[in-house]
Amino acid sequence: MQPAAPDSSTAAARGKFFSSFLNATACYLLAWLLVNGLGQAAQVWAARRAHVPGSWQLAGIRFTLPDSGWRQSTVLSVYGTGPLLQAGLAILALGAFWKLRRQRGLLKLLLLWIAFVAFNQVLAGLLADTATQSDSWYVPNWLANTGGTWPSLVLGLLLAALQVALGYVLSLPFLLAQDSRTLLQFDNRFYLISWALLGPWLAGSFLLVFSKLPHLGWSEMLHYAALGLLLPLAFGLYQPYQDDNEVLPPPTHVA
Repeated sequence: MQPAAPDSSTAAARGKFFSSFLNATACYLLAWLLVNGLGQAAQVWAARRAHVPGSWQLAGIRFTLPDSGWRQSTVLSVYGTGPLLQAGLAILALGAFWKLRRQRGLLKLLLLWIAFVAFNQVLAGLLADTATQSDSWYVPNWLANTGGTWPSLVLGLLLAALQVALGYVLSLPFLLAQDSRTLLQFDNRFYLISWALLGPWLAGSFLLVFSKLPHLGWSEMLHYAALGLLLPLAFGLYQPYQDDNEVLPPPTHVA
């Protein structure tokens, strides 16, 4: 008896799923390095302008200025400049993506992941920093000048809730960023979520964590985990894709 021939359509679909996984993971890693590097570079620049001594290491930025040497203007400048620039980058990346949404290629996917990571650093990042009392945690407390830490907690919870809602809203842009017609089929939405969203987030975060060992801190770990607040995007993906005028790119390939 001759062996059964493999299902070429299934094999081709798995190849597209895996290609989408590799492309999305690479875009996530590049986006994280860009957004995180921008935030740290802005913090170092602001600290040098304010004459705050410290060092930029693999484990992060460490300042050696005593607590008595910090002023409100210094705190807001050093710890607020980075998130402000990251918020601007998120908006610019999302705007550039929307202009390129009908074009082909991986640039629009990279822009969308930059927006994902940048929004995460600003919105859910405050709640993560509040848990470890570091970085952007200082900004609401010093800005309110109430003598307590409740401003960062309240604002962090509100911004985290905003990121959850934002995840749902970004479901349509996420569909428009895909290169594979197979993944865009409504019956394959589960595979789209697994291979192009959940898988790249988990795999990319694992690689980032592994690359920082043994210098990884809890704050950075929580920032990786906080990106999961965008996962309500998955619920939005189960809405029927109704925009028939969108130009779908050619079959997926590893770039």
